[in-house]
Amino acid sequence: MPHQLYQVDAFTEEPFKGNPAAVCLLEAPESETWMQSLAAEMNLSETAFLLPEGTAWRLRWFTPTTEVNLCGHATLASAYVIFTQQPALRQSPITFNTRSGQLRARWKDGKVELDFPVMHYRPLKIAPEIEGILGFEPVAAVSSGDYYLFEAEDPEQVVDAAPDFAALASLPMPEVMITAPSADPQFDFISRFFAPQLGINEDPVTGSAHCLLTPYWADKLGKSALKAFQASQRGGILEVMLQRERVFITGAAKLIFEGQLLV
Repeated sequence: MPHQLYQVDAFTEEPFKGNPAAVCLLEAPESETWMQSLAAEMNLSETAFLLPEGTAWRLRWFTPTTEVNLCGHATLASAYVIFTQQPALRQSPITFNTRSGQLRARWKDGKVELDFPVMHYRPLKIAPEIEGILGFEPVAAVSSGDYYLFEAEDPEQVVDAAPDFAALASLPMPEVMITAPSADPQFDFISRFFAPQLGINEDPVTGSAHCLLTPYWADKLGKSALKAFQASQRGGILEVMLQRERVFITGAAKLIFEGQLLV
């Protein structure tokens, strides 16, 4: 049975910016092996698989090498596909059933707002080898689950960082972000995200990372609504808001192509 396939650039209003995600709208269930093979074929940081499930959608995310528990940009891309293909659903939030529980998304003035769980963090002792691996000396570090955050004193250190990915992959830190206050007044903070253990040296724009970045910077800056820029080569803009145990992440998206799988 043919499935529809889309490619969407998330967290951008411009084509070929933001983070590209593949979205496969399944007509019927497929095996994990099949989904992993398609994700490897697409060779993007994530491929999302959507299957209608009652009034909600079953949503799974695969990198080229593994399934992941949470992905922001591919969720935004999935919601954008649903809202553009079925405009009647824009009137109320849609629900995704995922490995991280229920997630919601709603149409918001032409953009998509994601409703994600907050990541509570704890201080992290900075190992001596981190400076050599990241290329700068962090001024602070925290972690939450598999996510590790290192703060730089200067935003230029984030922009110019050239991590040793082989060394980074050897550490017990599957997902690593670096961050700093923004020098650009239109943004509160900037970040970059690395996950070589998941087959992704650098992710262009990482929605899920902002479940940790948002409470971190909300605490530091004393404000709950912030604007963020992920300073990858492609770049991406996120509007984030902390509300108790939830992080609301808003971004634009651009549909690049759609087609029908023949296998």
